[in-house]
Amino acid sequence: MVCTGNLYRSPLAECLLRHRLLEHRRVIHLSSAGTRAVADMPMAADVASFLLGRGVQPCGTGSRRLTKEMVESADLVLGAATEHREAAVRLSPVRALSRAFTFREFAWLVRREDAAGVVDPAARFATLVRGAAARRGSVSTRDADVNDPLGAPPLQVHECLVQIAEVVERIAAPMRTN
Repeated sequence: MVCTGNLYRSPLAECLLRHRLLEHRRVIHLSSAGTRAVADMPMAADVASFLLGRGVQPCGTGSRRLTKEMVESADLVLGAATEHREAAVRLSPVRALSRAFTFREFAWLVRREDAAGVVDPAARFATLVRGAAARRGSVSTRDADVNDPLGAPPLQVHECLVQIAEVVERIAAPMRTN
């Protein structure tokens, strides 16, 4: 999961998706980073509070900057906005081109039926990513960005967090076999 500061959008998406895919924690490893993150900053208090309000423990050890090594070791890179997807692709064009999406783009493209009958979590995950990549270009990505809530009024921050939670639900659903 990637955003700018690794304070709001990416840590929220990481923690929510980690919670939704808890039964697969041994094979699906999640992390987050920021394209301009300052190392070891805690997630925003609004994010921690939002997570706790949904019964999810805040996760992660503090902000970190996105690196080429992170992109190259990832089977899927999800950016909060197009700029984050593009940053991942710039760091590792060959590896990231077919594996990098915005949160919303991936949610629009991933389909449960792509992995019909695939029970192994790692194989299911890889199949879903390939299916979404093959479908790229079939939907408009005009509104694919989740806007940065940093400095926004509380209502806009909350709306952003709810939007991410909804997107994570759409991403998690096909990954789960039950």
